[in-house]
Amino acid sequence: MPEVVFSVDQTRSMRDQEVPGHNRWHPDIPAVVTVRAGAEFRVECRDWTDAQIGDNDSADDVRDADLTVPHMLSGPVAIEGAEPGDLLIVDILDIGPIPQQSGAVAGQGWGYTGVFARENGGSFLTEHFPGASKAVWDFHGVYATSRHLPGVKFAGITHPGLFGTAPSADLLATWNRRERALIDTDPGRVPPLAWPPQPHGGLAGTASGDAAERVLAEGARTVPPREHGGNQDIKNFSRGARVFCPVFVDGANLSVGDLHYSQGEGEITFCGAIEMGGFIDFHVDLIKGGMEKYGVTTNPVFLPGNVEPRYSEFLSFVGISVDESGTNHYLDATVAYRRACLNAIEYLKKWGYSGEQAYLLLGAAPIEGRISEVVDAPNACCSLYIPTAIFDFDVRPNAEGPVKKDRGRCALTS
Repeated sequence: MPEVVFSVDQTRSMRDQEVPGHNRWHPDIPAVVTVRAGAEFRVECRDWTDAQIGDNDSADDVRDADLTVPHMLSGPVAIEGAEPGDLLIVDILDIGPIPQQSGAVAGQGWGYTGVFARENGGSFLTEHFPGASKAVWDFHGVYATSRHLPGVKFAGITHPGLFGTAPSADLLATWNRRERALIDTDPGRVPPLAWPPQPHGGLAGTASGDAAERVLAEGARTVPPREHGGNQDIKNFSRGARVFCPVFVDGANLSVGDLHYSQGEGEITFCGAIEMGGFIDFHVDLIKGGMEKYGVTTNPVFLPGNVEPRYSEFLSFVGISVDESGTNHYLDATVAYRRACLNAIEYLKKWGYSGEQAYLLLGAAPIEGRISEVVDAPNACCSLYIPTAIFDFDVRPNAEGPVKKDRGRCALTS
């Protein structure tokens, strides 16, 4: 086993660890450890909400989650010799849930998928599903099943939802400026257009004094992906993936969190993956001057992992950029993918699943999403592929029609 450079006691909050992590992006958060280029090491991670969500049959905890707390990140880990302008090579060697213990924390044999309420973060389909809901998943080796979604079993594609390097002071200022400008276009929107710096709920790692105050006042929220990587939620960052990350500060200062047991394309429910705490093993190296050498001025480049579920047959749904009101949007892939998701949900409802159950399934199972075309004005076309083998019944259309059965219920709010 590689050396553990960041350990987590899963019985305690990230704030109460011997060495705490952080939940804001800022160049003044000190590295907790330095490793050499070429090193292999293990990082242990807390569930992204700091274990606010429980293994139960109510979605009240999802509805009431304090979203000033996520994402709880482990690190930063500095890489010896890394300088701004380099590319940090990050190999994902292994990743997995917490070894089974008491089962009290997500990752210890179970995980969860949640739809956040419109008033508390919302989701991709929040206008159609404004309330909170949840599915708890049990882990059986590589497979996941849920009492909240009977009739479904699939192999997960484990990956980190979030990792990235620290921003420079200039890059952080750019993030805050442009996101504030977006918020100001509709400051009262629910859910908000972006997540500005918020001292409440912030955790500054091992920073202290004036540095800690700057982190809490200026630190960027971890919710969106940005130029440094961050919360990209790319399910193909699985075992065997190699990611080339831009370096903006000395040491690079790599942080990671938001581990996923499985995820559908787009993580469409906001908490759409199967969330867990666990461990991740990295190998790191450097390409000196790599940003200029390869034209990677912003955003990582990656080679997908070569370990993933193998499904050979898919039931696919198509959406075009015509919204639910019948309004045509010009080559809008977001509208098209939303329509593909809604079409899939309506289909699954015919087999007895509720809309919430179908929505949770699309967020958690290894669904493929594709931009199929964006050239034939006015309609973009997106498609969503569901593996047929994840169901214990034949989900394909047939002449007799769907067999609508009692498929149980997901966790809802009280």
